[in-house]
Amino acid sequence: MKAQRLFLLGATGGTGQHLVSQALQQGRDVTAFVRNPAKLTVRHDRLLVIGWSFGDGPEQVADQLRGHDAVISTLGVPAFKSGGLIERSARLLVPAMERADVRRLVFTSAFGVLASHQLPFVPRTMQRLLLGDVYADKAAGEALIRASGLDWTLVYPSMLTTGPKTGKYRVGEQLELRGLPKLSRADLADALLAQVDDVTSVRKGVLVSY
Repeated sequence: MKAQRLFLLGATGGTGQHLVSQALQQGRDVTAFVRNPAKLTVRHDRLLVIGWSFGDGPEQVADQLRGHDAVISTLGVPAFKSGGLIERSARLLVPAMERADVRRLVFTSAFGVLASHQLPFVPRTMQRLLLGDVYADKAAGEALIRASGLDWTLVYPSMLTTGPKTGKYRVGEQLELRGLPKLSRADLADALLAQVDDVTSVRKGVLVSY
């Protein structure tokens, strides 16, 4: 069944803005839960923008979550230091969803966070040299999500670009990748919306790439 009412985290980011636009185009109702509402310039009758901070507790977030069908997160940091963003967000989001009885969660991670991912040489080197803190934060947040009783799906995109939406990406628990695999943010948004309605991906991690 199609998730009609979506609760989005990270809606002001590069992927998040595509996600908002595409969800609205699909006729869905969107609540954008953002730290800086001024950064989201989209206006629509089916879009509600709510500001939040880490000072909010699970009870306050649960009040905003009630009545939604699913949560999609594209939270991330545009830097090499995470500030613990993903772990702190998961510690707030998981109990809030449980209190609000919203079970479906599609959470964006990054290709290579899991040790089982066979990274090609170039992204493996970048991860080791530059992204250790960011990946450790994502892994800590994922551990909290995996330990929950939610109907979660963790999505692992390859290196993101500003390219157009093509619909020509691949999705799977394992993908054969070479060189420097890429994916446009627009196609990632499309994949996230597809995953939220896909019951076969519940409590699994899926890779997305060209």
